[in-house]
Amino acid sequence: MKGLVYAFTGGALITLQGVANSRIGSDMGTWQAAALTQLTGFLAALLLMLALTGKPDFAPLRQVKPLYLGGGALASVIIFSNITAIHHVGATLSVSAVLIAQLGITFLVDGRGWFGIGKKQMHLPQFLAV
Repeated sequence: MKGLVYAFTGGALITLQGVANSRIGSDMGTWQAAALTQLTGFLAALLLMLALTGKPDFAPLRQVKPLYLGGGALASVIIFSNITAIHHVGATLSVSAVLIAQLGITFLVDGRGWFGIGKKQMHLPQFLAV
């Protein structure tokens, strides 16, 4: 249940962030909005980490495969894409397309076991659900 609460919270906040970023992008430019969003996100995460854990522990960072360390950089492209999509087709259609893309890719990730995720058996009911 806890996971679903986090998923719904994250989904709602992604939508609100996309709309806010679109407004920021209209005022200052899309890449500038993406950079500002990344910066404020980094600062918020850093402050929350310090407030909730008391001290940063980056020692486990050495155990992360280099391929995955660039995952955060994808956010700049994600933000740019969302801002641009919202400008062109609106928030509702943009979020719908994002969800379809996410479901399609996660179907492949789960079904093929990519990125070290345990391979799941995917059958017609799961495909139809997507």
